[in-house]
Amino acid sequence: MILKGSQRGNAAKLARHLMNVKDNEHVELHELRGFVSDEQLLDALLEAQAIAKGTRCQQHLFSLSLNPPEDERVDVATFEAAIELAEQRLGLEEHPRAIVFHEKEGRRHAHAVWSRIDSETMTAKNLPFFKRRLLEVSKELYLQHGWDMPKGLIDQSLRNPLNFTRAEWQQAKRAMADPRVVKAMFKQAWQSSDNAKTLSSVRISCW
Repeated sequence: MILKGSQRGNAAKLARHLMNVKDNEHVELHELRGFVSDEQLLDALLEAQAIAKGTRCQQHLFSLSLNPPEDERVDVATFEAAIELAEQRLGLEEHPRAIVFHEKEGRRHAHAVWSRIDSETMTAKNLPFFKRRLLEVSKELYLQHGWDMPKGLIDQSLRNPLNFTRAEWQQAKRAMADPRVVKAMFKQAWQSSDNAKTLSSVRISCW
């Protein structure tokens, strides 16, 4: 799933773009969280803009688009989980959030928008290296769901014997370990064993 984010202002323009039914067969306002205005996207984003006027922040919104692989039909729960993961990595938990779904020619994609402003401290959430963090989330989603990863997402530095399969990545995730290290351990265990029994014992010693 490709994730693209940007910091921006102009709440009204963004709301009109996201609720545009001209370019999409179906538009759904899926969620408004943390806004007093909880029925219309335009009202919610204008509310965030009004709060931002109490700060010096000009780009008070963070907008994220989520596009799954063209040949995949992704359900709502998968989009929600991806948005939650991105939110955690960006440190935007508990910030006001909107989610909009677009559907065209049977394909669904999603947009999420957060207010960067903390209304209690009246400061904007700093988002350093957000492009890198979204890229990491995108890679994780491709691996997690077994989707074919676009060449543009493949890190050249990982083109080595430590590249890992989806199954190995999942095992590493459960073990809270670096998947590349786990694969190296598997490779080392295989090379140092002469049968399944000794392979099992070597794997145990590695852990």
